[in-house]
Amino acid sequence: MRPTLEVGRIIKAQGLKGQVLVDLWTDRAERLSVGAELLSERGALTVRAAAAHQHRFIVTFDRITTREEAERWRGVVLSAHRLDDESVIWIDQLYDAAVYDVAGVLRGVVVGVEANPASDLLVLDSGALVPLTFVTAVVANTRIDVDVPDGLFE
Repeated sequence: MRPTLEVGRIIKAQGLKGQVLVDLWTDRAERLSVGAELLSERGALTVRAAAAHQHRFIVTFDRITTREEAERWRGVVLSAHRLDDESVIWIDQLYDAAVYDVAGVLRGVVVGVEANPASDLLVLDSGALVPLTFVTAVVANTRIDVDVPDGLFE
C-alpha cells in the first residue's frame, strides 16, 4: 500500500449544501482537484468542487451533502497518498536520517521538522536546528548532506 501524508483539515461547515472550509497544509493544490480522493479516519472523500477562499478552500465532497453533516466533519484531518514525484523530498523521508556537513562530520540525527517562515528546520538529536535550504542531498531516512554557514553547529 502506498504511504499517505496528512494534507489538511476540515475547519468548519461553509454554506448550506454541505460545503466545508479546508485548511490545506500542502502547496500541491491538485489535492483538491475535482475527482481527487482524500482519506480520513471516517473513510475516503472525493472532491466534487473546490475554490480558493482567503488562504483556505471551500470544498464540496461526495459524502457531505448537508450543513448538518458538514458540522460533524469539523476538525477531521485529511490525508492523501504520496504523489509519484521523484523531484520532491517528502517530510517523512527526513526522519531518522543522519546529518553530515561538507567535511563529512556527523552532526546528528533528524528527530523532527519544525515549521519556520523563512525555511522549515531539521531538528537534530544534538539540539541543532538546520534550515532545509542548506540541504544538498537526501537518501531517504538514511543520510542528509548539508552545506551550512560557519558557526551553525557551535
